[in-house]
Amino acid sequence: MKKRALLLLLALITGGFASLPAAENTVVLEIQPTPAFPRNSEGSFVTLRSGRILFCYTQFYGGSGDESPARIVAISSDDGGRTWSKSPQVVVDNVGGANVMSVSLLRLKDGRIALFYIKKKTRIEGHPQVQFSSDEGATWSKPQVVVQAPGYYELNNDRTIQLASGRLMIPVGSYRLKGTDEHTYKSLDFRAITMWYLSDDNGATWRESDQWLSLPVPTTTEGLQESGVIELADGSLMGWFRTDQGAQYAARSQDAGATWTTAVASEMKSPTSSAGIKRLPGSDKLLGVWNDYSGQWKLAASSGRLANHPQRRTPLVTGISSDGGRTWSQRKLLESDPDGWYCYTAIHFVDDAVLLAYCAGDSQVGGLNRLRIRRVDLSWLTAP
Repeated sequence: MKKRALLLLLALITGGFASLPAAENTVVLEIQPTPAFPRNSEGSFVTLRSGRILFCYTQFYGGSGDESPARIVAISSDDGGRTWSKSPQVVVDNVGGANVMSVSLLRLKDGRIALFYIKKKTRIEGHPQVQFSSDEGATWSKPQVVVQAPGYYELNNDRTIQLASGRLMIPVGSYRLKGTDEHTYKSLDFRAITMWYLSDDNGATWRESDQWLSLPVPTTTEGLQESGVIELADGSLMGWFRTDQGAQYAARSQDAGATWTTAVASEMKSPTSSAGIKRLPGSDKLLGVWNDYSGQWKLAASSGRLANHPQRRTPLVTGISSDGGRTWSQRKLLESDPDGWYCYTAIHFVDDAVLLAYCAGDSQVGGLNRLRIRRVDLSWLTAP
């Protein structure tokens, strides 16, 4: 309790930023909400050629709702993510009618850095954009629209990938419009379908994959939302999706994302919350981060076992998969506050550690309003 109070005081003094000493598994940065910036949320990392780590995230300045004014800003670290700069620099100003948010950074095989994000014109119209940098993030090309069709298209943070073949790939959730009121989300049908956008010319042009997927069971609320995709060691692809079915669903592709199997429930038991998955460096094993609803975790001595409530995004857990995401073992508990709200994790490997950045709110500050970066030794994550 004293530690939290000290962090909050330090955050107010430093404009929302609070650093902690680094160890094998610790929080190295918290960005608290302030009156000027009531929400600091989802982001993505990239390592520059100099060794500096750049972290971009969404900084809200006109409210804390998904439709509130926001921009994409960047901070950096020169010591492997142990300490961070405290003066965010604007990377993408608010060029949307509503905002810009949900950033993904990707180092391309040709050496450039790609910056993806959603440009929201209204609450019911949003499109993925991409910009490129050839000078390590000093300047960026003009924005390019990835999805041209009208509508609302969701691209989660830290989600874009480039396959071994060079193909660029982004998973996109498409939401049907059932009304015309641009000022309310009631005009959207949140039973999303997932499609993939592909580029075989280094991002110059994009096309929709041959197949899209929908949730193959009845639903009144979610569909296949907040999808991700990863290339496995054998060259096949696995996609995963947030659902309202008590688990992440998964689908697979054997043709570089052109066609997909039917999505089925995976071993990742979870609420309606996103999961993050990346391959461990130099390995065919996967690292997953999600809100584990398997029932094995106790949140607090007085709380008993976690109730499987679809809106409760705690605890936050990591796991290792040695079979392409079919099963998950070596699970480690990262966050266990029963009042916590942990989601939208960015995963970035550096040296023998991994940086995890995620929303870490609660009922006091709001679920999505506090941003936390944790540095964890890989030896701890992969230990039996």
